[in-house]
Amino acid sequence: MPALRPAANAKPVDEKITINVGFVDLGQIDLLVQEGFYANRTDLIRTAIRNQLAAHAEAVKQVVSRRTLVLGIQHLARADLEAVRARRETLDVRVLGLLNIAADVTPELALQTVSSVVVLGSLHASPAVKAALAGRLQ
Repeated sequence: MPALRPAANAKPVDEKITINVGFVDLGQIDLLVQEGFYANRTDLIRTAIRNQLAAHAEAVKQVVSRRTLVLGIQHLARADLEAVRARRETLDVRVLGLLNIAADVTPELALQTVSSVVVLGSLHASPAVKAALAGRLQ
């Protein structure tokens, strides 16, 4: 498989998620915010997530290595995919983080060059490209 490169000037993007929290837990979160331990609910939740990820960092590192995942942001530009097509190759794309497929990538180009996609995180692509690759998402 040809090596893919992260975008040189890619900026991290936050993804919005929704969680359900019990009333007692929510009250305790609000109490800690009121007492100044955290700036707001989001600050506490992000801190808790970071602490859990830090606690499991070694396990994540081992799985990333075993599954040969790109860690972080992976950008697929039209020129990259056209080069892959010119070499008559295809890509197995495996990302833990964000996979960004450029807006000018056509569904046809994506289908000709991407044989499989694994994204643990978020996939940003045009609706047409997402639809074209739907059968190749694992």
